[in-house]
Amino acid sequence: MRPRRPEPGRRCVVLAALPAFVLVADDGKAFAQSDLPPIQITGGEAPHRRKPAPPRRSARSTAAPRHVVAQPAPAPGTDATSVASGAEGPPSMASELTVSGEALNARTFTRPGEALEAVPGLIVTQHSGEGKANQYFLRGYNLDHGTDLAITVDDVPVNMRTHAHGQGYADLNWLIPETISAMDVRKGPYFADEGDFASVGSIHIGLIDRTEKGLAQVMVGSFGYRRLLGMDSARVGNGSLLVAGELGTYNGPWDNPDNVRKLNGLLRYSQGTATDGVSVTGMAYASKWNSTDQVPQRAITGGFLDRFGSEDPSDGGNTNRFALSARVAQSDDLGSWKANAYVVKSQLDLFNNFTYFLSDSVLGDQFHQHDDRLMAGANISRTLNGSFAGLPMQTTFGLQSRYDAIDLALSQTFQRSFLSNVRSDKVGEGSVGIYAENTVRWTDWLRTTVGWRDDYYAADVTSLFNANNSGYVDASLGSPKFRMVLGPFNQTEFFLGAGYGMHSNDARGATTTEDPSDPTTRLSQSPLLVRTRGAEVGVRSRIIPGLDSSFSIFILDQDSEILFSGDAGDTEATRASRRYGFEWTNHYRPKSWIDIDADLAMTHARFRGIDSEQAAVYASLAGYPEAQVGNAPGNYSPNAPPMVASAGITLGEKTGWFGSLRWRYLASSPLTEDDAFRSSATSIFNGRLGYRADNGWRIQLDVLNLFDTGANQITYAYGSLLKTDTLYNLCTGGAAPTAVCQNGVMDYVLHPVEPLTFRLTVAGTF
Repeated sequence: MRPRRPEPGRRCVVLAALPAFVLVADDGKAFAQSDLPPIQITGGEAPHRRKPAPPRRSARSTAAPRHVVAQPAPAPGTDATSVASGAEGPPSMASELTVSGEALNARTFTRPGEALEAVPGLIVTQHSGEGKANQYFLRGYNLDHGTDLAITVDDVPVNMRTHAHGQGYADLNWLIPETISAMDVRKGPYFADEGDFASVGSIHIGLIDRTEKGLAQVMVGSFGYRRLLGMDSARVGNGSLLVAGELGTYNGPWDNPDNVRKLNGLLRYSQGTATDGVSVTGMAYASKWNSTDQVPQRAITGGFLDRFGSEDPSDGGNTNRFALSARVAQSDDLGSWKANAYVVKSQLDLFNNFTYFLSDSVLGDQFHQHDDRLMAGANISRTLNGSFAGLPMQTTFGLQSRYDAIDLALSQTFQRSFLSNVRSDKVGEGSVGIYAENTVRWTDWLRTTVGWRDDYYAADVTSLFNANNSGYVDASLGSPKFRMVLGPFNQTEFFLGAGYGMHSNDARGATTTEDPSDPTTRLSQSPLLVRTRGAEVGVRSRIIPGLDSSFSIFILDQDSEILFSGDAGDTEATRASRRYGFEWTNHYRPKSWIDIDADLAMTHARFRGIDSEQAAVYASLAGYPEAQVGNAPGNYSPNAPPMVASAGITLGEKTGWFGSLRWRYLASSPLTEDDAFRSSATSIFNGRLGYRADNGWRIQLDVLNLFDTGANQITYAYGSLLKTDTLYNLCTGGAAPTAVCQNGVMDYVLHPVEPLTFRLTVAGTF
């Protein structure tokens, strides 16, 4: 039996800023004269209102186009319209919303991925170097680097399946926040056009097509932070050509500087609108960095290591991504259709050491993960507007396809130098998803949506070092979907959603029969596709003048969760689980120059059934109770935050002085299944003060961790071994049982939040 080695994304608590957001709704009629406007997050620091924009038909609207009257004016130098992201139809769930690019860029965040924290209840953090994918937490799930949170940019998937570092790996370090036009957010498996990785939620990011003026921006800050951004567009033929680029460096507060070096570029040609237009987009990105990974608490309290020190200064990595995509959409008398295609070439080399000297007492436990892939795909959908027995009806059919050709390798290293191979594989994985969804407006106060989705996956795994781990595997799942909206009643609507979903596992886990580190150890194969089930009820209301409020109660079951196994280089299927909780989102705007918002999310998360494998590990440690603590079988879900709260106030108009103060709270969370280790609750404040001139120039000062809280960005609890541990000498001398030496010393292992940090931005238009 292979000892369980939790990857740091599995037993942790996150301490990352959860910025608040602004909710603004339109007052126009939508979907057969609904009186309650869809809630949108729109942005800037307290933007003033502008005149209504002309209505446009949306490819996803269910009847009459909605009339947006409360959107802010675009930020200087950008255009809010986009071929890839247009006006949505009325929301069909209380937790569904749209976030404008202005709202995202009005936030204070440390890294690009944290822009996604505009999603209520979502936490985005980092436990390693700045070039590695972020870690995501939502609805009581530790989503690792992207499992069960589907992210797309311009309809191109970000999540990588069968990845060297973990299933669903979603790196957004290549995203330029200033190029975001809008972000559509959904939660739960209730939508027929959402497939793999979308059971907890999905985030669809659309990019701008053009800028009204050129933008030049310089950012400088603490710990060697430097960022240069340039963006402009020009009229070319009947369309627009957008060019954007950035250079970035960052060292961080670490004793071993991150030494991040990032180069990023975007080139985009577009014509038309979201419902009648075309766009072609090219992207290029490269980055390299050092990593100060998490360190054991005993090394800090014992004085062997500084709080910002590193156990293995040679950790780090490099990555690149090149992408080409095209999208076309058109409306006609029958409805609308849209299609897109993409090809992405990416590569990642990652060096990590999470357990220090647990496996190799001399050279250490550093390992190298290599992922080199070519991903290609195409999607098409057709929406038909019609009627059923005289009632308004809309039907959508769609097909989604994707193929990944992947080269994967895992090896043991010492200071990034090769020591030995663990496994190397070539994987070809393809999928086809077909779906249909039908919406009927039965009365002025009732509409229903019924959908069905079928997914088929097939993968061919060639294990270069062990043919017994090679194989072909395929699987399919069908998923029914249902949503219902009641209202409006006095500017209040009620929502119900239920459905089945799925997520895929690492294809190697579905074919592996022998432990790559020890071929004599037999392993159980994981299913390629795993069933998920969810339901949600909610309410949205504007019954109180100036207050937008939504409340949702949800439940989500999974037949198996995903556990990344770093020493094996694949993703294992774990026990079934259940989560239920609620989200409460509020925004209040009493004056044009003041915005107040507050959000609360609470979740109860537990595994279901008995973990016989963990029980066996626990039994093997009998006689050493200090090793058994944290290893007892239990039903707590590690890293599942039971409570997340945030609040903020933003002051200012579109010109002149502006400022904001944001707070977020994260409750104590279990770090092990037996709840023997728990994180501490924490609060973090971020602030901003700036001035905007009417000619488009802006200067602002961001202050991160305003009160210099000595908190941890992430805390884990798992076994590791240091040369300063008493157990190290016992194990190297053969005086301790093998099971105890394989487990190591159970301890808190942490990655601290950056201390008080200043970042100054000077931006101008031309």
